[in-house]
Amino acid sequence: MKKIKMGMVGGGEGAFIGAVHRIAAFMDGNIELVCGAFSSDPKKSKVSGQNLFLPTNRCYDSYQEMFECESKLPAEEKMDFVSIVTPNHLHFPIAKMAFEYGFEVLSDKPATLNLQEALVLKQLINRHDRLYGLTHVYTGYPLVKHAKDLIKNGELGNIVKVFVEYSQGWLSDKEDESGKQASWRLDPKQSGISCCIADIGVHAANLVEYVTGLSMVSLCSDLTSSVVGRTLDDDGTILFKLANGAKGVCIASQISLGEENNLVLKVYGDKKSIEWHQQASNTLLLKSKTEPTKLIRTGVGEFSNNVTTAMRTPSGHPEGYLEAFANIYQNFARQIRAKQADEPCSNLVFDVPGIEEAIRGMAFIEQAVQASQSSQKWHNFTIQQESTEKESSDVSN
Repeated sequence: MKKIKMGMVGGGEGAFIGAVHRIAAFMDGNIELVCGAFSSDPKKSKVSGQNLFLPTNRCYDSYQEMFECESKLPAEEKMDFVSIVTPNHLHFPIAKMAFEYGFEVLSDKPATLNLQEALVLKQLINRHDRLYGLTHVYTGYPLVKHAKDLIKNGELGNIVKVFVEYSQGWLSDKEDESGKQASWRLDPKQSGISCCIADIGVHAANLVEYVTGLSMVSLCSDLTSSVVGRTLDDDGTILFKLANGAKGVCIASQISLGEENNLVLKVYGDKKSIEWHQQASNTLLLKSKTEPTKLIRTGVGEFSNNVTTAMRTPSGHPEGYLEAFANIYQNFARQIRAKQADEPCSNLVFDVPGIEEAIRGMAFIEQAVQASQSSQKWHNFTIQQESTEKESSDVSN
């Protein structure tokens, strides 16, 4: 077996998330970085690539040049997939060109700049028969997967209430806007119609649907820009209803002073409930009305194969964010190998967030913003799954 060959767009010098993706990709030894267009500045791109010990001729001036050159290389040399780690507005055009040149795509979230692009992306995936993964990293935690198993197996009974919170404090005042990570997220041309919800709220919504197996069907939203002069939201509270009638609340904030990455999920059933905190990710609480609370620890006890595969170290050796990220990459690499061997390779089989999650994420962002701007209380969570031929042509061109 040979390693899966990865190219990267974005993630050069000064980019936080690029290094995270590379560490995650390399962790299991299945993937190697062979090329990249690491910056829109050709000089920075080449320097970034050389600092990663890539040959100069595989450090490209642009992603357009990368796809064109890589597609002409022998199969044993060219990249198998591209990792997209750029600001939001570039996700769609890069993925589109990758598909056209015959490459698979693993993209940072959110998938696109808007919902229309995500719908067209689905058409392109089908047209070119490509694999597409989305790094909703929090689904990669072993005990998140175990929580999903508990609910699927009926341990909690009927789900009646869900609470999810993702609070940060890194954008709590005007001075925080000067950094590179803040500047593009607060720019509608690069981020889209939302900052906070597009950045972390969509993670929270995805976590709810992944763990419960239930889709959001309606929502009520209150988003705010707390710092004077900001045009995009930095804080939000969203009420939602799930397909089985359960109700929930999603809190997302980037102005909660003192918070780091406080992601919390609580799911209440009519038999039991679960509670998970990302900042203590190796612990899952299983609560009951009639029994003592059960503390479930990563690596201790019996788990499904999907959960066990996501664990790397013996119990008592903490695993966290990087390992969860690595689980997405590991599963995507397995998915690529299956496709290359002409075996079934659906996202569901390999537990990789894909285009359906991408579409639901973009719909959640847009409908949360629209609902917040409306005087109407509840808004149906609906998605037009097929764009018109004209819309497809307009966006894809």
